[in-house]
This record gives sequence, structure tokens and C-alpha cells, in this order.
Amino acid sequence: MAERRATMMDPPIENLLEKVDSKYTLVSLSAKRGREVNSYFNQLGEGLGSIVPPQVTSISRKPLSIALDEISAGKITYHRVDPDPEEAAEEAGDEQV
Repeated sequence: MAERRATMMDPPIENLLEKVDSKYTLVSLSAKRGREVNSYFNQLGEGLGSIVPPQVTSISRKPLSIALDEISAGKITYHRVDPDPEEAAEEAGDEQV
């Protein structure tokens, strides 16, 4: 069995890609969650509490690294939204006939 080499990226990209269906989904998901984590840290002094705090303990304080750790731990997931809900409703109506 091949030994895993030490890299600068932790968690490894290979592990992250197992959690999502494509690298584009990984980029979108991690960027969105990174912005949410950044907003959470920025609003801490205001006492609003409307944004979900980080879901994992991370050694990094960078929002994107925290987001990647959350994806790796399975705390952040996604689901696909139908791009055209009217078309989906028409198809569902056709199936019932």
C-alpha cells in the first residue's frame, strides 16, 4: 500500500472530492461556507447571532480552511436545486395523467 505523502493541504483534496460530486461543487460550497464563517467572526462583537458558527474545531483561523475542514468532516452538505421549477412541475403533471 502506498504511503501518504505529507502535503501542505490538509485535508487532502482527494478526501474532499469524495464528499462532493465535482471539483466545481467543492469550490462553490467551500467559498460560500467560507464567506458565512467570515461573516460569523465579523458579527461576534455585535451580538446578533444569526449566522451558524463553525461546526468543527480547527487549528486554522482562516475561514476557507475552516470551511474545508467542515466539508471533510461531513458537517456541510449540499443538494441540487432544479434550475427550472416550472418545467419540473409540468413534467410531474404529465406523469400523473
